[in-house]
Amino acid sequence: MDQPQPQPRHHASLFRRPRIYWRRLRRRLTGLGLMRWLGLGVVAGVGSGILACLFYLGLEHLTAFLQIRLAGLSLPHPSGESLVHATTGPYRPWLIPVFTTAVGLITGFLATRFIPEAMEGATDGTDAMIKAFHQNAGLIRPLVPLVKGLTAIATIASGGSAGQEGPISQLGAGLGSFIGQWLRLTARQRRILLLAGAAGGLGAIFRAPLGGAITAVEVLYAEDFEAEAMLPAVVSAVVAHTLFSFFFGHDAILDTPSYVFENPLELPFYLVLALTVSLAARVFIRTFFFFKFRIFGWIRQRFGLTLPMVVGGLAMGLFGMHYPQFLSGGYGWLELSVNGQLGLGFLAGLFCGKVLATSLTVGSGLSGGMFAPALFLGGSAGGMVGQVGHMLAPDIVTQPGGYTLVGMATFFAGVAHAPIGPLIMVSEITQGYGLLAPLMLCSAVALVLCDDIHLYENQVQNKFASPAHVADATNNILEAVPVSSVFTPGRATILEERVTLKALAHIISATSELVFPVKNDAGKLTGILALQDVRGVVFEECLHELVLVKELMRPAVTVHPDMSLYDALMLFIETDLSQLPVVDAQRPDTVLGMLSRQHVFTAYSTTLRHLKQE
Repeated sequence: MDQPQPQPRHHASLFRRPRIYWRRLRRRLTGLGLMRWLGLGVVAGVGSGILACLFYLGLEHLTAFLQIRLAGLSLPHPSGESLVHATTGPYRPWLIPVFTTAVGLITGFLATRFIPEAMEGATDGTDAMIKAFHQNAGLIRPLVPLVKGLTAIATIASGGSAGQEGPISQLGAGLGSFIGQWLRLTARQRRILLLAGAAGGLGAIFRAPLGGAITAVEVLYAEDFEAEAMLPAVVSAVVAHTLFSFFFGHDAILDTPSYVFENPLELPFYLVLALTVSLAARVFIRTFFFFKFRIFGWIRQRFGLTLPMVVGGLAMGLFGMHYPQFLSGGYGWLELSVNGQLGLGFLAGLFCGKVLATSLTVGSGLSGGMFAPALFLGGSAGGMVGQVGHMLAPDIVTQPGGYTLVGMATFFAGVAHAPIGPLIMVSEITQGYGLLAPLMLCSAVALVLCDDIHLYENQVQNKFASPAHVADATNNILEAVPVSSVFTPGRATILEERVTLKALAHIISATSELVFPVKNDAGKLTGILALQDVRGVVFEECLHELVLVKELMRPAVTVHPDMSLYDALMLFIETDLSQLPVVDAQRPDTVLGMLSRQHVFTAYSTTLRHLKQE
């Protein structure tokens, strides 16, 4: 007997089933409260953790191939990032400018061809993430972080003075934005998911889950932070860090001694460190933006995006060829400084050279972050203070290397106006919290001294200055809107205190009003009668001749034309009335008409719509 053939509809159901599962998953992720953000945080953490692993692998292998095998350089490497052990090739430093110039040419071509809109108005990838949050409703084109991430790997691996923080935060933010768009989340939810993705990338690449999460929500504002994004950001950072550590281990990036703050007499030296690092931050900011806008900006206006990147790459390569200490991130030199192996003069040279190298690299438009250069500069400046302090008071400043660690966090706290995240991140990078007290003190001082300088161009002062919070800022917009702007004077049905319940029933049946002002025989406004207050007794015929309006009314609540709609709204909420009598401010017993609660809601909606359009 012939076997029955399977029906085609069964095959169709097999192909349809995954789509059903995806739709169910999307509904679950978009339909819950805190559980939704936990789930989305996990998704963002897994995605950003994978991106961080791929970024790290690509960067380490390409750096080893270009700088060690081809150029023959032998530079100090941080203990926690010794992934690739390549054989050092013949010494050919002249290849470094060839690499950096080629990267500038390739980056310029890709940026001009695919993402020209993403090359303006941002310091680095972190600043681009900030811009997307504030100005672009959390929308990032997927191609932008992809191109910026790949070119950042090439920039840093070839020797460009830049860090991993910018591209990895942009990659994570781009992933969060993509997930938000796929799930059709609101702009507000999409912004939060964008921050969760950025936090995951930072937490993974720096082995600092708490510092990465706090930095992502803190760096948006100079005087505020995005509290609503904290839950998904922490979850994402933990998941991404766990995933990254699974493949690359849990070792700290820098192998440092366990410094501990014990002597209170060191506090004056740490205050000097805060002053010195704040001054160094000002020097760096002015130099960087001078190169970015005055030199490379002038070239860009006349010749397009590519030429300044080629010029910057060539200049950086020539500089790095003669002084390889300033190539790439420079974490290896930081580790030597923390361990007290670099002298005062060498640290001063490192600081000056790194300012120039970073200005040539990131200032020209090449891809890369500012976090690593900031740590390098802060560590150099702090190390100099530690060396001088040890020479002047060796019994007090017994651990000059610890000043390098404090300088790292202090510098970034000052230029980025983010005192908490970098502080914790530096502690996690070194896996030591013994210097937490001086870290907090110096970060606070730097925050005050650097109040008028900003590393990130799109960072705003607080939530009130952010377009992302325009709806929040409109909570009190009705304070500026007077009652007279929405109220039209008209006839109001006014009751007398001695009106009986029977007469009241006839009045109610003949009008559509819900609230009635009440006056006494002298014409004085004494109360308000609401239909909701008499609904239970108005049809009791046995009470019609016994009950008067005076016995049913509530105390008088009125508004006047000059009162704000916000105050009127508060009265509506307190009284639970649908209408309020509007009286003359000079003659409080003269009723001009009735203000409806609907008038307030309409005014609020109209004003909010206008503000969002603006």
